[in-house]
Amino acid sequence: MSILFTFPGQGAQRAGMLHTLPQVPEVQQTLEQTSHVLGTDPLLLDTATALTSTYAVQLCLLIAGVAMARVFVANNAAPDMVAGLSIGAYPAAVVAGIISYSDAVQLVQRRGRLMESAYPAGYGMAAISGIDRYQLAPIIANIHSAATPVYLANLNGPRQNVISGSEDAMQSVMTVALAVGATSAVRLAVNVPSHCELFNAAALEMQSAFGDIQVRRPELTYLSASAARALFDPAIIAADLANNMATQVHWSETARLSWERGARLAIEMPSGSVLTNLTTPLFSEGLAIACENNRVDTLTALIKRERGG
Repeated sequence: MSILFTFPGQGAQRAGMLHTLPQVPEVQQTLEQTSHVLGTDPLLLDTATALTSTYAVQLCLLIAGVAMARVFVANNAAPDMVAGLSIGAYPAAVVAGIISYSDAVQLVQRRGRLMESAYPAGYGMAAISGIDRYQLAPIIANIHSAATPVYLANLNGPRQNVISGSEDAMQSVMTVALAVGATSAVRLAVNVPSHCELFNAAALEMQSAFGDIQVRRPELTYLSASAARALFDPAIIAADLANNMATQVHWSETARLSWERGARLAIEMPSGSVLTNLTTPLFSEGLAIACENNRVDTLTALIKRERGG
């Protein structure tokens, strides 16, 4: 039986998310490494005020994901495969041995700044549930224009999708979607229009940033939520990471792929349980569970029991 660690994207952040990590050496080491790279205390990033910035959000999700995964690894409960949604792909890549943590901090720092400076206000993302992508696509097409850009960004489940774009355009799509049968339309805590062509230029800059980074072949199975497949070639993984801000997310297909490759226990790194909720329907004969509100020793025992040891 294989163990999958999942790493959430923006919208999963919580105020105080770094302060509530376990008080253990692996977490402290991660915070110290982060401080060394950033030149500032990373614990200043997880206040409610700080988390209004996508820059702080992305760094917090990287820090929390790597720190928590390191705790499990130190307790002989390492994963067999990893998958991350959006910014979650970066901690997943660190845990898979693809990039160093210090390099990841620098890359995510640059990624956050690029995305925030490109769209400082008036844009974001929204989740629409209860209708499928084929019902949603024509609504988006009727509203999208150069003045009111809006895109289908995340394919999270058969009837749960995320749109990305300008505030006015998203509100129009949400209104029409609810009128034709959507059960909910919720503005997400994401202040940038991720996973669409609005970030093509920023993605090119991220590609340049990877030119100075050592990217290695993964030490365990690395699943790309952009490609919905396992990636092994370092150059392909680097391009995938650099471009993922401008690339559609296929979470449902990625979770299904992990099941097909043998995953039977999926554990979501902090914070929140967004990916757990999305993955659970595809793990009907397995288990998807979040670190949130669960003890480390309980989850460690669960991993070891799943492996039969």
